[in-house]
Amino acid sequence: MEVAEKGNKIILNKVQDFNLTHIFECGQCFRWNKEEDGSYTGVVENKVINVEQFGDTIVFNNIGSQNYSLLKSYFDLDNDYGKIKKAVNTDSIMNEAIEFGYGIRILNQDEWETMISFMISANNRIPMIKRVIENLSVKFGEFICNYRGKDYYTFPSPKRLAEASLDEILECKAGFRAPRIKKAASRFLEERDLVYSIKDMTYDEGLTYLKSYEGIGDKVANCILLFSMKHFDTFPVDVWVRRVMQELYVDKNTKDKDIRKFAENKFGKYSGYAQQYLFYYARENGIGVKRKK
Repeated sequence: MEVAEKGNKIILNKVQDFNLTHIFECGQCFRWNKEEDGSYTGVVENKVINVEQFGDTIVFNNIGSQNYSLLKSYFDLDNDYGKIKKAVNTDSIMNEAIEFGYGIRILNQDEWETMISFMISANNRIPMIKRVIENLSVKFGEFICNYRGKDYYTFPSPKRLAEASLDEILECKAGFRAPRIKKAASRFLEERDLVYSIKDMTYDEGLTYLKSYEGIGDKVANCILLFSMKHFDTFPVDVWVRRVMQELYVDKNTKDKDIRKFAENKFGKYSGYAQQYLFYYARENGIGVKRKK
């Protein structure tokens, strides 16, 4: 991979295993949106970044070389996805899923933002999840800049959400999740260091801790562990993963916890990567709703 800078942009050439649609549409993040020109714009920490792709060339706009380390970490650029694919490519099903979502990368997202985002995601559709997060950011976040005619804001701090009234959070269309968000913010302020150390805990320790929050069940906890806490050995089971697993791997009546155990035994330390390939493959092809012809 070759790195170059031109004006207020970073250009990466000869990038392998990287596809914008696969990365941003595989269910792991909610603050990236597709532009009319096919690029994606999103917020990482306090930076508004636009990303374009031309074959194996990736262009990061509105960000200078002094922030390359942020990009490298966030987009997991140092990880060898060829090795990961080889490890999880254990059968014809996974082979097809990997070929379909070949450009997926698991983003390294902030723990606090990921916790609240996936609490909002429970029993919710992606457009609504994005809307609630956007509403919260506009109301409680800090203004960053106007980019391409749109104002962008940081994700709200735990202090700001803890201090907000329940009615203010409800105004953001959070619904029944509003009191849970407020409680989580207040608790996070007291246990911030503990939350940011979950990546150093065992999987079971991290899972138990996260599930002690109201509004965080097994699936949401596993998503948080995978997408922000570097526990790549977990296998979150949502409706699409359940469908693809029951359709192609296990009995139709297999429970979620048993699906997760089956997958973790099968894919080991790379279970989270396998989950992403299977999730994207199942959702885009309607696996369990209609089989791909």
